[in-house]
Amino acid sequence: MKFATEYRDEHAAQTYAREIRRITRHPWTLMEICGGQTHAIVKFGIDELLPKEIELVHGPGCPVCVTPLELIDKAVTIAGRKDVIFCSFGDMLRVPGSEVDLFGIKARGGDVRILYTPLDALKIAKENSTKEVVFFAVGFETTAPAHAMAVYQAKQQGIKNFSVLVSHVLVPPAMEAILGSETNRVQGFLAAGHVCAIMGYDEYLPIAEKYKVPIVVTGFEPLDILQGIAMCVAQLEDGRHEVENQYTRAVTEAGNRPAQHYIQEVFQVVNRKWRGIGEIASSGLGLRPEFAEFDAEKRFDVAGYTAEESPLCISGLIMQGLKKPHECSAFGKQCTPEKPLGAPMVSNEGACAAYYRYRRAELAEAGKV
Repeated sequence: MKFATEYRDEHAAQTYAREIRRITRHPWTLMEICGGQTHAIVKFGIDELLPKEIELVHGPGCPVCVTPLELIDKAVTIAGRKDVIFCSFGDMLRVPGSEVDLFGIKARGGDVRILYTPLDALKIAKENSTKEVVFFAVGFETTAPAHAMAVYQAKQQGIKNFSVLVSHVLVPPAMEAILGSETNRVQGFLAAGHVCAIMGYDEYLPIAEKYKVPIVVTGFEPLDILQGIAMCVAQLEDGRHEVENQYTRAVTEAGNRPAQHYIQEVFQVVNRKWRGIGEIASSGLGLRPEFAEFDAEKRFDVAGYTAEESPLCISGLIMQGLKKPHECSAFGKQCTPEKPLGAPMVSNEGACAAYYRYRRAELAEAGKV
């Protein structure tokens, strides 16, 4: 595959690594804000190419991972109803709830289906008029346009048996929450390229200025990430705090205006709880009042659910860049992909899953797990 190999060229990667070592004179802590970047870093050993002065920590960039426990419990309750066809992206089915996950509900006979787009759920609703069809609308700004379009079309077409269980979160407020914390270690960000492809990156300008941190919009292949690190380190060494765009082949400052239009048409900014972190003000999206009829929480009366996280799971500390997955006492023991305590061990973008898949043998040999 041309475009995969083009951005995974070993010689070019070593060239970037040498440049990073050449310009690094001080210790710096950088955070990648996307779970896809986390998996690429661990899979390709990008962090192992860096000088010891540069530490990469993993942010709350996995939408599955930050979905709060009580919302999983709401999904499980709705999916267990005989009159419901519950639809979701595949990653969500193995995220543990308080007692059972969505796969467990499917095993008990629940009609739980994996879809790749919420628009397919509309088709299912049309074909099953006697059933309630619910789509689990999870994600950052990246997936919000498709979910907005599904709700918009449902209203336009008068589809009454369709609703969405919304768990949308926004990246900039999470970055501010991390930077504003007394325990913050992050000195520079690699921003998520796919989020910026939708939203652009002008909303990061005030964050960079307020907290005096460089933010580099970065792609997901090894060369993208190495170039993003080089750009971020160069700023730090020069004492600059600007927003730069490494991912120019996919991202513009303005972003995708039509996609933004539908997000704003259907959703409004709300406070949102993040799993393992807590509530962050104005960090999520919820349906506007004119689309409230499509709100599954209201339709199925599950809005008041609460739940307690496992005391063994330190996913919140990991997603704030304060701990690494192998520093969790449950990693690879009480918490495995087969029996996860938290979502980061399940999701394809979860940091714990990445360390378990790509680093477990190495960590075990070093006596760290």
